[in-house]
Parts: sequence; structure tokens; C-alpha cells
Amino acid sequence: MTNLKKIPNLLLLIPCILIAACSDNGNNVAPIVGPLQVEPDFTAADAWLEEFVAAEELFPGGSMAIVDKKRGIIHKVAFGNQTVDSVVLLASTSKVPTVMVLMALDGDDANVDFDIRQPIVNYLPWLGVWDPAITTEHLLSNRSGIPGLQYQFTRPADYASHICQYSPIGSLQACAETIFTTPLPNLPSKPANSAFDYGGSQWQLSGGVAELVGGGTWAQLWDQYIAEPCGIELARYGNLLYAPASWDGNPDSLVGLDNPSMEGGMISNLEDYARIISLHLNDGACGEKQVLTREAVAFMREQRTTGEGAGALGSGLGYGMGWWIVPPKDGGSVYLYVDPGFYGSVSWVDVERQYGGVVFFEEYTGSAGSKGSGGVIEQLIPIIQEAIDAVR
Repeated sequence: MTNLKKIPNLLLLIPCILIAACSDNGNNVAPIVGPLQVEPDFTAADAWLEEFVAAEELFPGGSMAIVDKKRGIIHKVAFGNQTVDSVVLLASTSKVPTVMVLMALDGDDANVDFDIRQPIVNYLPWLGVWDPAITTEHLLSNRSGIPGLQYQFTRPADYASHICQYSPIGSLQACAETIFTTPLPNLPSKPANSAFDYGGSQWQLSGGVAELVGGGTWAQLWDQYIAEPCGIELARYGNLLYAPASWDGNPDSLVGLDNPSMEGGMISNLEDYARIISLHLNDGACGEKQVLTREAVAFMREQRTTGEGAGALGSGLGYGMGWWIVPPKDGGSVYLYVDPGFYGSVSWVDVERQYGGVVFFEEYTGSAGSKGSGGVIEQLIPIIQEAIDAVR
């Protein structure tokens, strides 16, 4: 591979200027945003994504955005039936944005009386049936002790009392009340903060907490605290988990707006999700606006569960709040945080290299989504890291 460091910068800039700032080259690659400089060569990364889509029947398309801390989006590409403007269902890649709203309510608004570390019974008007020590931090780190998502698949009849979290009908408040006041007597529950049990109704309950302390609907809170200050125009929450295959890519057709899924209901395009990644790379800032505090962003990445028994993505990964934590292979400090979803999409931030990214897949059968997210984490991200390291 040519060593780009040895090529004078001016020689690289001239052709980019002549072709309108390295515009679309026929592979659906969007123009680079920000000042021109020696750019990483993402050819191998694009090839991986293109070949994956071509080889996997359940993945008819895929798209990717790579985000630099200082310059924003530096690369976009799409293959198959996706474009760089496609709008997709994110499933659990919604979790990091959900936590962001709760963190904004926790420390970034003096008018809101809320502490994410305090028991949720302080904020809920209902008589609950769960451990009174549960905090919102526990809910968002999958450590509340409320039975998690696995039981929806393994013991659906015993989990049915909390099924409102997957319904586009009703309201988030009504669903949160049902979850908080309805036991699951045939399923194992644990004391708060004693064990990790991924996903499920604990996340929907966190949304109910947010609405009560924030004094608005989830959509209003999302717009007020995250979307508007970050210039996010399209990304929003609904509830299509019951029938993802019916999604046609039209944001106006999204259902479940009154009972949006906290753990898996977001839709987004690459542009909007890149702004979320940029916020995390820039210590909570969206451009000149400090949307979350530096401390809030760091708090989300604090490891609360080690790799032992971490669940869906296998042992070896830890968990913070919304972020899975990838341990470095050669020791040293943790630098890679990922948020994968059931339909194959995954977002990440690499705090060492000061970049992040998101890959969208639409494996809406739900039978092989982890093949997409797992492939990105294990294969594609190292290729991108190598490209970035080559010009550092």
C-alpha cells in the first residue's frame, strides 16, 4: 500500500479541487465534509461492505458513515438497495440516543428535579412491585433486576404482562405504569444492581420516568434536549417492533408515536445518526452548543458489567449505559464502544482515534441480524482503524 504520508499534501489537494471536493465517484460515496487534507483510504472498508451485501441474502443493502471528531462526516457509502439517504429501523441501536435524553434531564437542566442515581420511586406516582432501590441508572444499564428481553423469546407466556412495550397502541405512560405495577411471578427477578439482564421492559419504564420528570412526551423531550440543538431533522422514535417487515422507509408512516419503544424504536438516516456520534466524540457538544456535559458522556461509558455473562454479543464485552464496551485485545485502556441492533445496524465511537461511525443494515426477519453487527465489530471496524492509522 502506498504510504500517503510521503506524498506532498498539495498533490493530493489539486485533484480533489478539480472534481468538486472529491464528489461522488459512482460508488454512492458522498462528498467529504470539512477542510481537505490527507484522507484515510477507505477502499478496503467499502469493499468489505459491498461484498457482505452481495453475499448475504438476508442483507439486501448496507450503508455506512464514518465520522471524524473535528470534521464531522468524512465518508459515506451505500450498496445494494440502500442509498446514503435511506431511513432504517434501528432496533437496539436506539439505546445510546435514549440514554442521552435521560442524561440531559439528569444534569443539564436546572429546572428539572431528577437524579439518574436516585430510586425511581421518587419520581413515579404509582405503587410499584419491584425493588424500591431501582434507579434509572439501573434501568439503562440492564441491572434493574426486572426480567430482561430474553424471556420474550424463551418464555413469552410468562412475559406477556409486559408486552405493551412492543405495541404501537396506547401511551408510554400507560405502558410504564403497567410495567411498574405488574409482577412477572413465574420469571426470576433479582435485587437492583446485582445482575445483568439485557433489554426488555426496564427500558420502557425509563421512558415513563423521563416523561414524568421532564413534563412532556418522549417526542417533545427528544426534540427539546437532543434533536433541535444538534440539528437532527429526521431521526425520531416510534414502535414497529411487532411488524418490522412492514416498514417501507417512509418516516411519515411510522406508527407507535405515543408509545415509542425506548430500547428499539428509533428511525434514522446516516446524516442524523452521524450527529449523535459527533456529540459523543466532542464531549457532549453539537457544534458550538454543549448539549450534554462532558461528565454525562463519560458517565454513559463507565463499565457497570464485565464481560462475564454479558449476553447477546457473547462473553468478553462489558456494558455501560447504552454502550457495549469492547476490551482492547493487547491490553491498555478501553477505547471502543459499540451499540448494535437486532436488525444488524451498529454504531460506535473510538475515543483513541477520535472517530466513530454507523453501519445500517435492514435484516428485518430478525433471524440473522447479529451476523451483520458482529461482522462490523469483528471485521469492518479493524479495517477502518487500519486506514485511519495509516495517515495518523
